Amino acid sequence: MIAELDEDAVRREAEIVKAKGIRSVVVVGIFSPVDVVYRQEERAAEIVREVYPEADVVMSKDVANIGFLERENAAVLNASILPFARRTIHSFQDAVARLGLKCPVFVTQNDGTILPASAAARLPIRTFSSGPTNSMRGAAFLTQNLEKEAMMVVDIGGTTTDVGLLLENGFPRQAAAYSEISGVRTNFSYPDVKSIGLGGGSIVRRDENDSLTIGPQSVGYKIQEKALVFGGDVPTTTDYTVLADPAVRIGDRSLVEGSSLRNDLPEFKAKVKEMLERIVDTMKTSPEDIPVVLVGGGAVIAPDSLVGASRVIKPEWSGVANAIGAATARVSGVVDSIESTESKSVAQVIEELSQRAVDKAVESGALRETVTIAEIESFPLQYIANKSRIIIKAVGDFDFSRTDSSDAAPIANGVDGFGSETSGTVEKKPETNGDTQGSASQSIIYTKDYIHSYEPKIVTKEWLLSETDLDWITIGCYILGTGGGGSPYQHMLRLREMMRAGATVRIISPWDLEDDDVVACGGGKGSPQVSIEKPYGDEIMESQIELYKYLNTKPTAVISLEIGGGNGLQGLILGASTNLDIPTIDGDWMGRAYPISHQTTPVVFEKKATMIPSCISDGNGRIMLMTKARTELDAERAFRAALSQMGSHVGCAKGPVSGRDTKSWVVENTVSLSWRIGRAVALSRCSNTIDRVAEAIVDEVGGEESARVLFRGKIVGVERVTRMGHAYGEVIIEGASADGKGVEKLVIPFKNENILAKRVDVDGVEEILTIVPDLVCVIDAQNGEALGTQEYRYGLLVVVLGITASEKWTSTARGIEIGGPKGFGMDDLEYVPLGKFKKPRSVIEEYSDTA
Repeated sequence: MIAELDEDAVRREAEIVKAKGIRSVVVVGIFSPVDVVYRQEERAAEIVREVYPEADVVMSKDVANIGFLERENAAVLNASILPFARRTIHSFQDAVARLGLKCPVFVTQNDGTILPASAAARLPIRTFSSGPTNSMRGAAFLTQNLEKEAMMVVDIGGTTTDVGLLLENGFPRQAAAYSEISGVRTNFSYPDVKSIGLGGGSIVRRDENDSLTIGPQSVGYKIQEKALVFGGDVPTTTDYTVLADPAVRIGDRSLVEGSSLRNDLPEFKAKVKEMLERIVDTMKTSPEDIPVVLVGGGAVIAPDSLVGASRVIKPEWSGVANAIGAATARVSGVVDSIESTESKSVAQVIEELSQRAVDKAVESGALRETVTIAEIESFPLQYIANKSRIIIKAVGDFDFSRTDSSDAAPIANGVDGFGSETSGTVEKKPETNGDTQGSASQSIIYTKDYIHSYEPKIVTKEWLLSETDLDWITIGCYILGTGGGGSPYQHMLRLREMMRAGATVRIISPWDLEDDDVVACGGGKGSPQVSIEKPYGDEIMESQIELYKYLNTKPTAVISLEIGGGNGLQGLILGASTNLDIPTIDGDWMGRAYPISHQTTPVVFEKKATMIPSCISDGNGRIMLMTKARTELDAERAFRAALSQMGSHVGCAKGPVSGRDTKSWVVENTVSLSWRIGRAVALSRCSNTIDRVAEAIVDEVGGEESARVLFRGKIVGVERVTRMGHAYGEVIIEGASADGKGVEKLVIPFKNENILAKRVDVDGVEEILTIVPDLVCVIDAQNGEALGTQEYRYGLLVVVLGITASEKWTSTARGIEIGGPKGFGMDDLEYVPLGKFKKPRSVIEEYSDTA
């Protein structure tokens, strides 16, 4: 436990919230999804309800799972729409009751399953994006007799067009492991859908430049009183479509036949075609043409052919595809249980719980023969031995032979808890003058032209970091982390806010160091599983201050301990002008991430302890300084024992080394390499070639001589356990064999970082494809982002890359002994190089104004 719950403080804050009239309260606790002992989140919620009974209180653990920032975001979003959700769902129930129907009301969820109305009113965030899911499921139903292939579904409604990819299995493509909702990062499942302001009710007008514009304003549900074909006075896309095609029988065509709209028809058709082609192109994951299925009441406005579509399909009943999708939604059963793994393996426990999940889905209304396991998540309890929280979801088709009206009761007696009538409308807040600054959370929107034209700023051999550079470096660091190093996301946010507040960050080449320079080093130490739940405080900077106070000196430059993961950004944060105000070196001590700081290049080239004294801090008032040690390994073991009692995660300041030694030991230009990898991923995203993002990364790290794509598939199993601040386990990935006639598996064991990649073919024959010190990188196939070992979960589509390690590791027997299989206790395995290492090109050299 980090600290006891301060109940008096919770009461004080609840009183402040009540006094301010804030109606929704979110309670977020570190590791709350696996807190089964102290239950601090529950206790805090109880206190808030005691003080403020009228408030909506949302516990984050009810909304999302592991991942503190993402769970907090999801819980805040959920709380913000609770009153509106209650009004909406009560309206559904009221309508059903008035029709005399004695049946329960269900609401479709984002993942295509249904949720009882009472549960949807409590967790509306799970249903907000179900509309596009329903349309895609409906499209799958309407095209079931066609060849099974991936299709782009374009759902044109009255106001917007929603576009998503329907996979060969008939399910919508889900968003990546982490997804953004209007710029807010979350970690729950929902369909990957993009929308534009184009629908049957979109208003058509000319702008100040006399150019024809369509939407995003729309007459919406008032189309039958506002549109010209219904006797209104607002030109809409429906009016133009009726005029252009006599076969479209909507409203009264004679009302538009003599209008001026006819002169605009060619421009209107070209504009609609351009808008649809652009959004389809944006959603494609490869440049090849793809079938496009048009559905929705507004589909009549779409043309019969589109650039980028192999064919355009308008199935019969496409106007009610959304309703069909909702009617064919599936039923889920979820088992969420804390289980002991002391006497049984995780696999055995999962098998037992899977059967319970199937039974629960059947109990909820599913046909047993149609039920399959859709999601499996396992989280080891951080401070309790041999215990894991396991969540399993089973889904199946609805059994219409059974009926149950138990959920037909209205919610909250028709009010939202604050006296607002459910039949009332949502209050519209007055618009502000358009002179306010944009949100601080806004990120750069990349285009191909921007990426190709962007050049980093180099002044007198110093690379001055920009937000674009930071974005790309962050992506690259995580990929080079080989599953470890912790997520760089929260560190990126921190540094970005520092930079927006005026901080500058300078990067220099290691070759520009003087021999007598004092080079600092620091980063986080501990389990990546902890790092995604325990937000960083000032522990890393605190450990640096304590160390240099003891040494009575000041550093002149700083280097990252490892380029991989969150620690890859620590050198930049420490060197920022608002912290140590020293340049950061374009390089690190690993060229990747390793689980222990003994596995560094200074240890490869120097047997005695070179970075002692060292200091660790937990950010909560506990600091440990080690002034002497025989070897770096001795210091590492002592710190590991300590950090297991300090929350399994600390900030660490390593003792300084000279500029001369830095030039001898550094894995050079790894910040540059991260930047290049990140740029390649960003370019793949905006050029709609995410299917080939792995190949783009290979090109940046030296081509096929230095790296290769090892495997593509879906994660089907994960096991984890945390010991002494390390996350141990393995991930199993399943994919089609090379000949397409069977299923192969790739098994990746990890100790914080991925250790090796072992392929198991259809006959059970095993082959190690690559092994440490070479890099085994697992990336999310949906967006090209790396996945850390703490983020592996059932069902994620991934691509596995192998990258040849730096010669600083592979050129000596000692380097291979420390960084290779023996360094992970695998004495029976030998290192075989994946390829030939190619030194990364320096960004400073390429873009220097003195070049």
